[in-house]
Amino acid sequence: MAKQTTSSIISSFRSITLTRVVRVFSPITPLLFRGIFATAQDTPYPGQPLTGPGGAEYIHSSVAFFDAAVEADGYWLFEPANPKPDSAEVVVFLHGYGAYNPMAYGKWIKHLVAKGNIVIYPRYQKNLMWPRPEAFPQNAAIGIRRALAELQKEERVKPKTEKVAYVGHSYGGVIAANLGVNWQKYDIPKPASMLLCEPGSGPFKGARLSDYSALPDDLQMVVVVGEDDYVVGDEFGRLVFHSAINTPQRNLVIQRRSTDGRRWIGASHSEPYCYDLDFDTGVRNYTSKRVLYTSRLNEVDFNCYWKFADALMESTRNGCYTELALGNTPDQRWLGCWPNGKPMRELEVLLPRSVESETAMPHSIPLDR
Repeated sequence: MAKQTTSSIISSFRSITLTRVVRVFSPITPLLFRGIFATAQDTPYPGQPLTGPGGAEYIHSSVAFFDAAVEADGYWLFEPANPKPDSAEVVVFLHGYGAYNPMAYGKWIKHLVAKGNIVIYPRYQKNLMWPRPEAFPQNAAIGIRRALAELQKEERVKPKTEKVAYVGHSYGGVIAANLGVNWQKYDIPKPASMLLCEPGSGPFKGARLSDYSALPDDLQMVVVVGEDDYVVGDEFGRLVFHSAINTPQRNLVIQRRSTDGRRWIGASHSEPYCYDLDFDTGVRNYTSKRVLYTSRLNEVDFNCYWKFADALMESTRNGCYTELALGNTPDQRWLGCWPNGKPMRELEVLLPRSVESETAMPHSIPLDR
């Protein structure tokens, strides 16, 4: 029995040593090409604008999908194709807890790529139990660095990293805010824009900070919370918004449910999901099953989440569409129209107090019932 125990220990030691050696000499998971897929249908989705932020005005008809996400600190990579550019801007997309199957946000990823962006999708989790949330930001940062290193290779679309956009949903919003504070520590690109979608950590506390006053002062940030988010609520989103006192270009947006009597627009935690099975990796955990059950594509995508992400990027990169992203303007609050022509319930926008004091009258939100 003693001999078997000793042999087992030696075997385990050799296995661990070999794994470490492999990781040292081959630290980056080999990139697996998963295919080239069409980025969008021939006509806009029902309710999608033709042009502008969130709209169906696309410059690339295909996306190249790559997988280097075997480990928790791996990543998926989406590059624009047809036509393939020499270089492109970068979006870091941080998924919600357990959504390490990129199909969860597939249509949004296709939209971002069709607009001309490279999308880096860090895994940051191996499974629902490991690692602990404290390790999520570091894993995400390693994935970002590895993806950027891969993009420097020949035949890749070269990344532009001066105006990187960060998008995070649910726990991904917690990670994005952490990375925004600690971007220098993690040696990743400084965020120029940040969209936090239904951000929060639920019962966990890992990766949360006590305040976000250290976010960049030139960051443009929108935090969206839904009135019916019973998964994480609005506590974390409000914490980031109220404590980011050195980031004046920030807005808190409240999205509320609405109906015309026949059709409902929801305001739940699942609104950012918009699955596409082209990017399905086969994972079927609790989160991916919820995605398949609750995902919907509607005006909340086009005129809220997609619009804000696009407008923030255009504002920071090209100095346009700022009025769609920030400022409590009619264009920012607009969510669309019902088939009868009646406007849907507008988004509610909160501004920092320093900005609110310069506003003549706060906007009131009429009930749309």
